[in-house]
Amino acid sequence: MIIKQLSVFLENRTGRLTELTGALAEHDINISAFSIADTTDYGILRMIVGRPELAETILREKGFAVKITEVVCMIIPHRPGGLHKALQIISDNNVAIDYMYAFASGECQATVVIRADSLQKIIAVLQEHKMELLQEGDVYQV
Repeated sequence: MIIKQLSVFLENRTGRLTELTGALAEHDINISAFSIADTTDYGILRMIVGRPELAETILREKGFAVKITEVVCMIIPHRPGGLHKALQIISDNNVAIDYMYAFASGECQATVVIRADSLQKIIAVLQEHKMELLQEGDVYQV
């Protein structure tokens, strides 16, 4: 239920993201999802990858500041109101969300990556309401 996410501090300079993706590609590490939040001088790249521990090691060796963070990934219907319904359940159960990002895969479903104040609580709430959660095996490379 808990998925490991990499958070990487990136200097805002040309080619830095390309260096990062090249290092992962060189080691056959797939990126399943990512989000970049930026300011003038730097950005925070958050990503779900196929081999998080190996990716962390490789990126540190390449001089990146990287941290593994635990998140939950829920599957929602990819249609109007799908996200609202899920967020209503989370809100009604007083679970605070630190941040989230999402991606759609095809026409039927979307995946939402959530960092919450209590991962165990959000997992329990979503399971209680029969919401589908990704497992490690759904994301990680073998």
